[in-house]
Amino acid sequence: MAEPIRYAVIGRGWRAQFFFKLAALMPDRLQVTGVMTRSAQAGAEVAAQWRLPVVQDLSDLLRTGDPEFVITSVPWDVNPGLVETLVGRGLPVLSETPPAPDVAGLRRLWDAIGATGLVQVAEQYLLLPDHAARLAVLRSGAIGTPTSAQVCSTHGYHAVSILRGMLGVGLGPASVQARAFTAPLADPLAPSGWRDDATPRPATTTLATIDFGDGRSGLYDFTDNQWWNPLRSRRLVVRGSLGELVDDRVVRLLDHRPVESELRRRHSGRDLNLEGFDLDHVSYDGRVVYRNAYAGARLSDEEIAIASILEATGRWCRDEGEPPYPLAQACQDHLLSLAIDESARTGQPVSVPTAPWTS
Repeated sequence: MAEPIRYAVIGRGWRAQFFFKLAALMPDRLQVTGVMTRSAQAGAEVAAQWRLPVVQDLSDLLRTGDPEFVITSVPWDVNPGLVETLVGRGLPVLSETPPAPDVAGLRRLWDAIGATGLVQVAEQYLLLPDHAARLAVLRSGAIGTPTSAQVCSTHGYHAVSILRGMLGVGLGPASVQARAFTAPLADPLAPSGWRDDATPRPATTTLATIDFGDGRSGLYDFTDNQWWNPLRSRRLVVRGSLGELVDDRVVRLLDHRPVESELRRRHSGRDLNLEGFDLDHVSYDGRVVYRNAYAGARLSDEEIAIASILEATGRWCRDEGEPPYPLAQACQDHLLSLAIDESARTGQPVSVPTAPWTS
């Protein structure tokens, strides 16, 4: 069996907890060599909960266990400088999203380290099982050439990543038009848990169109706290030259007739199945288009996606796989996300020119 992927983590927030938890659940595949925190008190909490070596100095972190890459899971404004420092030491980095907070920060970061090729970004949405299965169907040519997509699910750069991935859009220029609308909405669930108060409060919905050129377009639709709010569902639509995909339903032209199919998830542990509750696979038209590589670990979809990008980054570091999500891709996603915010704020269209990372 191959050696587990070894990584160090800078940060201890709720995103960093995923990196700790996955290594604890699958020590044969993932290993946290050490953790760096800003304060000794925070470090003591991490050490007590996860039984990991914790330090407050970067040099000490790199001596904890020969990490193959370092994860930066820190606030937006701190991240660019930290990534530059790590790259300056010749270390591969898996940066949390986004890599820099604004356009100027993205450009500075790219100018400083873009040419090194040492930075990947932890953008895992396209690795979620359902999205990965949908991508497999789209890439099979089932609906012809994808021409437009709608994402109503997550916010900003994450949604842009899904749009570009489903359409196969590269790093070229684009045009963005956005509007923001406020309406009352009950918000019964937050990261801290369920609320007793179901009083509707003002919530903002941002709608945006992105013209990617060459006849390809994206529709962005996000409402405040949509990640958590059970009163707002998620939708994904991809339209192509020979059909369309709507969530888990696919309609396409076959033998000159429209044919409908579904993406179907197989879960063990239901009814009298005693394999234990777990995702097994996703199938389409009788063939498996996605198989859970972590069956037996009982992971949520989000955990599966995060584990997938951790292992993909490890394979890349070992020259055994392609870069999972290079810095250029992340910069483009956040650049378009910032354009959505600007257009929604001003009510004016925003042109996104060719960026330095395009080449």
